[in-house]
Amino acid sequence: MKVLVTDPIADAGLSVLREAGHDVETNYELEGEALLEAVSSAHGLIVRSGTEVTREVLEAGENLVIVGRAGIGVDNIDIDAATDHGVIVANAPEGNVRAAAEHTVAMTFAAARSIPQAHVRLKAGEWAKSDYLGAELNGKTLGVVGLGRVGQEVAKKLDSLGMDIVAYDPYISEERAERIGAELVEFEACLEAADFLTVHTPLTPETEDLISDAELELLEGGYLINCARGGVVDEDALAAKVEDGTLSGAALDVFAEEPLPEDSPLLYVEDVIVTPHLGASTEAAQENVATSTADQVSAALAGEPVINALNAPSVDESAFPRIEPYIGLAETAGKVATQLLEGRMERIEVAYEGEIAAEEVDLVTASALKGVFEPLEWQVNAVNAPQIAEDRGVEVTESKTRQAEDFQSLISVTVSDGDDELTVDGTLFAGDDPRIVRIDSYRVDAIPGGRMVVTRNTDEPGVIGLIGTVMGSHGVNIAGMFNAREAIGGEALTVYNVDTEVPDAAREELEGDDRIIGVSYITLDGGL
Repeated sequence: MKVLVTDPIADAGLSVLREAGHDVETNYELEGEALLEAVSSAHGLIVRSGTEVTREVLEAGENLVIVGRAGIGVDNIDIDAATDHGVIVANAPEGNVRAAAEHTVAMTFAAARSIPQAHVRLKAGEWAKSDYLGAELNGKTLGVVGLGRVGQEVAKKLDSLGMDIVAYDPYISEERAERIGAELVEFEACLEAADFLTVHTPLTPETEDLISDAELELLEGGYLINCARGGVVDEDALAAKVEDGTLSGAALDVFAEEPLPEDSPLLYVEDVIVTPHLGASTEAAQENVATSTADQVSAALAGEPVINALNAPSVDESAFPRIEPYIGLAETAGKVATQLLEGRMERIEVAYEGEIAAEEVDLVTASALKGVFEPLEWQVNAVNAPQIAEDRGVEVTESKTRQAEDFQSLISVTVSDGDDELTVDGTLFAGDDPRIVRIDSYRVDAIPGGRMVVTRNTDEPGVIGLIGTVMGSHGVNIAGMFNAREAIGGEALTVYNVDTEVPDAAREELEGDDRIIGVSYITLDGGL
């Protein structure tokens, strides 16, 4: 498959893609129509911050499976448009975490001790020792706005140097903050308490100019450090507050416009330190983000889950081996359920019992939805399956219980058309051997795969023989059979694995017999 790389990444990442057998095209000058033409034949697209991946680009990429961002920030990618088109967006959040955190710490020290200013004056021949009275970090309070991966790493490093840590992040639990030595507080309280404030938020409409005049007033006497995203801090206001002495100093590695314009006021205030977006500029970081992104692109193109997907359910790398076998099982249960219901889909419930209920199962649920929707010939994958459900008014619920009566772990997919509903239960034998173990109230042990026929019939002698005879007369070989019944003489359900497609004539002949209640032909496209 073709992978288009439009911003420079480390050679190690390109090697990963080529070793996986992909055709890698690098072109770092693409824009406009040339970019649209190049992406039209690409299955994967890798960018950094230089390429704008707009809705128009995503529409042009008819074959696109994934856009990989070699880094953390995805401000340049229209994620909503990607989701609409079923395109995965993934970044590399771990690859440059250490580098970004270390640069933040370095900038904090540089601001506290006026290191660049003293360096410049000494190089110019001045021994300005008495002009620089620095601030020690020990015993001071660090305010962290955004306690994500980098924010947490910075907090841990500066906590170990004797700083007290307060943090503002509405999306993290108090327990998690406490584990890294931080006290969660409200936004204004964080600014007021901080001697040094470090910013680690993405740039969104909500965070643009998050810190401006009023907020900087709350930081009076302190230092502001921003090595996260440009535009979060009002640069004009910051320059003014440092110049008039409201703040003791600032250090920035990122800017609203890059490269930083020559007329930026930040360049003309001595106690504002600036670096040209160096946070991820270490050899190790560049190699890490390149290989991480390449690995995720390769996984997506191979039809495997993507660890750091931003618009699809994601899972921690350490937890993935525990849920991986259930992804295909859930999809298969969904496919079986929707083909057996054969009605308009109004509600889907995915239920987890036993050990699997202790895991993060968003990716498994999305796979179940994919399985439900795919036989309906909707253009669906794990990226857009939840969105498809919402757009089409299909109610989706998820439930968990650690109790499981008969199995170590069980997944149930229930589909309903508003009047009738049908449930398919699946489990794993011996760790990774999938089984359909219940269809509605019928206990079966069916091996899902390829083509299947599910019959409902009266439980009386000769019915199974009839089914076998009719199948044989139409050239359909039965590879396996799994039978269940409610009670002797009641209704029975049988699952048949067959080697070839079952012709309509065979199903019509079977349903013409009064003992046959229903016949459903199911295809799983090769199964699990």
